[in-house]
Amino acid sequence: MKHTWSQYRSFDTTVRLLLINQLTINLGFYMLMPYLAAHLSGRLALATWTVGLILGVRNLSQQGMFLIGGMLADRLGHKPLIVVGCTLRTVGFAALAFAESLPALIAASAATGLAGALFNPAVRAYLAAEARERRVDAFALFNVFYQTGILLGPLLGLALTSVSFPLTCAVASALFAALTLLQLRRLPENAATELNDRPALREQAGTVLRNRPFWLFALAMTGSYVLSFQVYLALPLETQRLTGDGAPATTATSALFVVSGLVALIGQLRITAWCKRTWTPARCLTAGTAIMGAAFLPPLLTADYPQAEHSWTVALAVTPLLLCAGLLAVATAVLYPFEMDTIVSLAGGRWVATHYGLYNTVCGIGITLGNLATGALLDTARNAGHPALPWLILALAGGGCAAALAALSRTGRLTTTEPVPAPGRPHADAAGPPSANHPSHGNTRTIASRPTPCSLRSSVDPKGDRHGRGDR
Repeated sequence: MKHTWSQYRSFDTTVRLLLINQLTINLGFYMLMPYLAAHLSGRLALATWTVGLILGVRNLSQQGMFLIGGMLADRLGHKPLIVVGCTLRTVGFAALAFAESLPALIAASAATGLAGALFNPAVRAYLAAEARERRVDAFALFNVFYQTGILLGPLLGLALTSVSFPLTCAVASALFAALTLLQLRRLPENAATELNDRPALREQAGTVLRNRPFWLFALAMTGSYVLSFQVYLALPLETQRLTGDGAPATTATSALFVVSGLVALIGQLRITAWCKRTWTPARCLTAGTAIMGAAFLPPLLTADYPQAEHSWTVALAVTPLLLCAGLLAVATAVLYPFEMDTIVSLAGGRWVATHYGLYNTVCGIGITLGNLATGALLDTARNAGHPALPWLILALAGGGCAAALAALSRTGRLTTTEPVPAPGRPHADAAGPPSANHPSHGNTRTIASRPTPCSLRSSVDPKGDRHGRGDR
């Protein structure tokens, strides 16, 4: 914790606010959303299909609008989109406390999803612009705050929901209201794209959609999101199969998330520091996905086991699953800072929030399709007498992602040029294309896959412009 606090203090006030912003967003979200389905099906007595519809609307409104949210953040500035998104989620969570009719519940659910589509790309692009040459460090710390919210949110929500679900909604809404006020008062305005530099929305979207290296990277990384999401799907299902229903299953499932959260809290900064000293960014991406694939090898040991009947056999049975969850968390710690950094690099410093928005949409679609395939495979394989097959396929998928990233690196597809921020205009690099009279016009730097370690280094080019190794 001391190292985390020291790293936090080493950033300026804006970066600190963005980190607190993400912690609060996740705290408020995860104290409410895990208990929404039970509220809808229990207290409101809605049919299962209706519950699925309401939850699906939230996911669709968020995934479907990420690109629009990113495009608006690049054009209008990041702060306005963050503030509007948090305001909208304040209203949406408050509405969930009182809504009982299907139209009202759908509207509230859609509002909470749209809110995420507005502030998520903006927060990441703003953090990248502010951290500049320390982007990898900033995103490593970002993941610590992100995971802390995921870890603490459900615990706080459990205590509040035991009193009443409307109370949980009220507290979550109040958190977002306070966050909105804090951002209005303390978060600096960042530069939006100059009016005379703004192309039409269609041209802006086209620029991003035609970025082939970015698309290849996004598609290669989508598999890693499918794999990491198995901590919510395949691992809990397998845990329940091995432990049965009741307290042992609940305890074992909770342990999966505790292990994941603790790895991020304790190990993220150390893992990132080691990776920067040892590997190139491209190597970090390849190694992270390879570790993610290897995480699914331990469950092969218990795939044929029947349901455990004693406490000591339960502990033995779930140990490979806990190891899987821990390795997935380690892999995410290796991947995340360099993944976020590479997106900025592949964007070339132009329309960064738009690229983040599109990336979230691509990965979200991949998660949905991957979960459908994984769920069907788990059932089919067990019924066919081959229960180890899903775990083997997931492990091979991780190897395939690693091979794809390695191929992109070898062919130079993870290397791009990024405009150097002009002195006195630290935010302009993420706002839009450099204009002809921009002080940094024409100056670029190569980012993602230099054959040097990831540690921050600087050099001076023949023109005297100082280029940092870090690409934030």
